[in-house]
Amino acid sequence: MTENPFITYGYESAEYFCDREEETRQLTMLLTNGNHVALISPRRMGKTGLLSHCFAQPDMQENYYTFLIDIYATKNLQDMVYQMGRNIVSKLKPRGQAAIGQFLKFVTSLRTGISFDGQGNASWNLGIGDIKSPSFTLEEIFNYLQAADKRCIVAIDEFQAVMDYPEENVEALMRTYVQQCRNAVFVFSGSQKRMMSEMFSSPARPFYQSTTMMFLKPVSLAEYESFARRHFEKAHKKIADGVVKAIYERFDGTTWYLQKVLNQLFATTESAKEEDVEKAVEQIVNQNEEAYKDTLYQLTVRQRDLLVAIGLEGKASQITGMAFVKRHHLSSASSVQKAAQVLEAKQLLTTQQGIHEVYDKFMGEWLRHYR
Repeated sequence: MTENPFITYGYESAEYFCDREEETRQLTMLLTNGNHVALISPRRMGKTGLLSHCFAQPDMQENYYTFLIDIYATKNLQDMVYQMGRNIVSKLKPRGQAAIGQFLKFVTSLRTGISFDGQGNASWNLGIGDIKSPSFTLEEIFNYLQAADKRCIVAIDEFQAVMDYPEENVEALMRTYVQQCRNAVFVFSGSQKRMMSEMFSSPARPFYQSTTMMFLKPVSLAEYESFARRHFEKAHKKIADGVVKAIYERFDGTTWYLQKVLNQLFATTESAKEEDVEKAVEQIVNQNEEAYKDTLYQLTVRQRDLLVAIGLEGKASQITGMAFVKRHHLSSASSVQKAAQVLEAKQLLTTQQGIHEVYDKFMGEWLRHYR
């Protein structure tokens, strides 16, 4: 049992997973009936937790091989193939040498980089540069998925990353392999709504009409209040009415921020009150202050000034309008537009329906006091 029930990284068990009963039922039903899914929501809303929770269901554990592959930090096809191979080997390890041997029977290009000790435990000894022919290795991986002795469910997290790969036609290549692989279903998970919608909804893109699209919304306030109260009371602690609501409204119901502030309150109080929320947020922000300073230091003056301006407003609209430019003493509408494009590319800024926000909500809190 974990000492703090408000998990901020990874997945522990159903006991520490808040609600998502309907989403779990819907996603499980889609996958076990052979449907590919595009799962879309802002970062830190709980996509990865939902996938892990679905994969932890007894039916999934017994009847499927499940693989969760995060390609958020990948820059090209070689990176992606490396992550796919490493993840599959890691997931097969507990099943023993025979399971990994079956994988290597098809993925021959990785054989020299995987070794076994005297007890048959596998070691992954490859670097990214050891993937010499990523297209060939990718084909081998799909050959393995097709031949596996159980149905496979493969979730590729932050799938929109492939749009920025330097190689041409990665989407088309993946679509072809996915279409041909009848022994696996795929979840394409992503946090960039515009990019993901374009990939899966545009007739001009290879994945058009190939998936069921599923948009993940915040867990309801009532469910989170019940979840928080249960865990505080189980630890013989108290949490006052209004505490969860204050956090929920401050961070738009985003799962990770709720978990992080509740984690801090659980760690630092025996009886959490509404006035303790401000102190908990301040403590978290202070822990990250040096990282925020480094981020600003790496920006140009115009990029920094725009990020600070949006941070001060919280939710900013019409940022190229004269009123916004003058109010924050910015240089010009054109420079704001250019700076905004760079900040979005760096994932420091997010834009939804004309509303601009600092991507990291804790950094946004810090910027509101930045001078």
